[in-house]
Amino acid sequence: MAESFAFNIADKLLGKATSLLVDQVSLASGVYAELENLKDTLSAVKAVLLDAEEQQLNNHQLTDWLRKLKDCFYDAEDVLDEFGYDSLLREVVNEEGFRRKVRHFFSTSNPLAFRFKMGSKIKWIRERLDKIAADADKFNLKKIMGVPVPVIGPHREREKTYSFVRASDVIGRDGDKDEIIEFLMQSSDDDQENMPVLPLVGIGGLGKTTLAKLVYNDATVVKRFDTRMWVCVSDEFDVTRLIKEIITSATHQKCDDLPIDELQLRLRNELNDNKFLLILDDVWSKNRDKWLELKALVDVGAKGSKIIVTTRDKLVANVMGTHPMYELKGLSDRECLSVFIRCAFKDGEDQRYPRLVRIGKDIVKKCQGLPLAVRTLGGLLYLKTDENDWVRVRDSECWQLEQKKDDILPALKLSYDNLSFDVKQCFALCSLFPKDFQFVNIYLIQMWMGQGLIQPSQQKEEMEVIGNRYLDELLQISFFQDVEFDDMGLFCEFKMHDLVHDLALLVARPDCSTLNFDCKNISTKVRHVSMLEVDWPEEEEEKVPRFFGNLNNNIRTISFPNIVDGPRSESFVGSCILRFKYIRVLDLQKSSFKALPNSICYLKLLRYLDLSNNRHIKRLPNSICKLHNLQTLILIGCKSLKELPRHIGKMMSLRLLIVKTRQIALPPHAQGEREVKVGRRCFNSLRFLGIDECGSLESLMEGMGAFTTLRTLIIHGCPCLSLLSKHLLALETLVIMSCKSLDLGLGSMNGEKEDDIRGFGSLQVLILSELPKLEILPRWLIQGPTSNTLLSLFIDSCDNFRALWEEEESPSLNSSVLPKGIDHLIALRQLKIKYCPQLSALPEKMGNLSALTHLTIEGCPKLVNRCKRGTGED
Repeated sequence: MAESFAFNIADKLLGKATSLLVDQVSLASGVYAELENLKDTLSAVKAVLLDAEEQQLNNHQLTDWLRKLKDCFYDAEDVLDEFGYDSLLREVVNEEGFRRKVRHFFSTSNPLAFRFKMGSKIKWIRERLDKIAADADKFNLKKIMGVPVPVIGPHREREKTYSFVRASDVIGRDGDKDEIIEFLMQSSDDDQENMPVLPLVGIGGLGKTTLAKLVYNDATVVKRFDTRMWVCVSDEFDVTRLIKEIITSATHQKCDDLPIDELQLRLRNELNDNKFLLILDDVWSKNRDKWLELKALVDVGAKGSKIIVTTRDKLVANVMGTHPMYELKGLSDRECLSVFIRCAFKDGEDQRYPRLVRIGKDIVKKCQGLPLAVRTLGGLLYLKTDENDWVRVRDSECWQLEQKKDDILPALKLSYDNLSFDVKQCFALCSLFPKDFQFVNIYLIQMWMGQGLIQPSQQKEEMEVIGNRYLDELLQISFFQDVEFDDMGLFCEFKMHDLVHDLALLVARPDCSTLNFDCKNISTKVRHVSMLEVDWPEEEEEKVPRFFGNLNNNIRTISFPNIVDGPRSESFVGSCILRFKYIRVLDLQKSSFKALPNSICYLKLLRYLDLSNNRHIKRLPNSICKLHNLQTLILIGCKSLKELPRHIGKMMSLRLLIVKTRQIALPPHAQGEREVKVGRRCFNSLRFLGIDECGSLESLMEGMGAFTTLRTLIIHGCPCLSLLSKHLLALETLVIMSCKSLDLGLGSMNGEKEDDIRGFGSLQVLILSELPKLEILPRWLIQGPTSNTLLSLFIDSCDNFRALWEEEESPSLNSSVLPKGIDHLIALRQLKIKYCPQLSALPEKMGNLSALTHLTIEGCPKLVNRCKRGTGED
């Protein structure tokens, strides 16, 4: 079931080889010829790959051939990417002038020596590829020429809706809900046990968690209990972690730093004599001792307290339950068909296609009452009216694939098969994260980009936009769930269903693997490593080198998604650098080393570096600026970081930067005219800039005009910030929060001409929160080009904000334009104003906002009093 992705990789390699041939016209003739030969071989192999990947399910020899071919492709990509780095390096050298060129020629990275070395590598790759390609003849593969990376089935646009569960969407669970609520309503006299525990049992995808949520949020249940708590347990039954999460759920406050004795005391104090409901969702552990340890700590509530446990395993239910387990059954065919029709058709459209509905009845029978399978297949057929598509789903051979008993992977695999090759690879990489991991859209897309899974399109579409489209595809077929957006729809968090995660593990092997430092006999095919450790090993000097010795040198990803206490010394990073020179993604979050090694510059292919929440690191070495491939640099939570490197501009591929620093100005000051030019070079590629809790930052003025591609700027917790550039022509989203010194007038605007306030000519979303100096909307927002582009405006917790706009009695004699009011925000669709106590009125011309579709006003008491019926002024 593992995917080869060989066709997709070959297509990508051909693009890179072609690009290098165009770019490297000055190559020595021998090297150029080898590159041409490699391209020819790739083209010949690619022609038979579609047929090979289709036949491999029934031919183990062909599967083995594809694996060898893919390994060779990966090595070829490493070589071509090294060549690509050389091109970026030459750009920097050319910008720095003649003296730098001379130094570069006599350095260890002499371009002539490098190209000779790379020529030998290309020849070695080409000869190896020729040998593997020659074996293709014995499989009698068909050549399919000129075929682009395919998408199985027609790809059509659909409305941006997601399949997360709402109470109104749940079908067929009313009876189950009522029975469980009846259990919860039982008086304490009916309970033989002091702490009744009801296990809710069923296979994955049946809807146990959905049912538990319905019960948890039912109005009768909310009224019944003093405290309700929801904790997702997942694979590891870690009592300390569960105590923390129960406290957090009960109090909405974190308690990460408390010792275990204080934790258990606080837990008992919170629950003592309270009638509570505790949901322990998705329990896997059968360890009775750990369960009894946790149960003893929570067994202090008032009579009538209850616990509900959801699990797939009946043995877990026997270990934890005090009441007979509640075995959740599948939906009836009629209920499944109702769910299916909702997912496959727009409202009422099923009436137009009775033949498709008849086929749909056969499809839902195969789902055996499992809501997840029904939603998956319904989403697969959404808006498809060709009967052949429906018959193909009904008669698909994927249903006969071998799997574990009572599993629904064939249904999920069928939906997976319908994805494009690019999205398949992105989905497979998600296997590196643990079950119940909370994904964030921005970081996940950046990681996909870091692995080269998102390539710029011929239409010059932004990679971030392509990544969002891939993510939408996965959301639409319910491969992600529990989707949550922030108020303005900028950030999206979501999880992956357990069964979908199982599928990701299957299709990603052997390339992706989750390991720990004690693992041995690791496959040499592994290229992406996710570490399971929560705490860093005490025997670091012994375990880490031994573990690294078991890994292939061609590792591309090292990640610690679960880590609480990350790498403690720079020796770990140094070991990574020495051994894994082809690494693309390096996640060192929550580490505690004080310095990043100067040798970091040797990771020439590194695209994603996460140093977030390292509270000890003070500086980044200047050598980090030689990472010309780096696209993502995350420094949030690095509270000791004094400043960014002066030459950060040499990181010319940087697209996302999130930083916490002590310096007083951003970007860093460069010295000398040439340094200024090169030092601003990276800002021609930066798309996302996040500035978080920079307590000393005063200015974002100097050089900001060089951010010609910046799309999103988020500023949070900068109390000294007083100056902000308004010349950000490409900026689409601006978020400013908790900046008490910032005056959004951006200096006095009196007497300025309209030409002087054109800085935000593309702004679409503006969020302003906790800005005490904000009293009215700034004039540049109303009079500048933003008035034609702004779609969403959110003003929150601005204590002195008193009016959206104040009309002047007469225009200034020095002004070339007449004052404009709020009604000139002609594109505005969404306006939210929350917790602004001084706001007492809305402009009379609000009714002229013809595009406005959503208006939300909360926590504005003066405005509420003014608008009260019968007593208010208005």
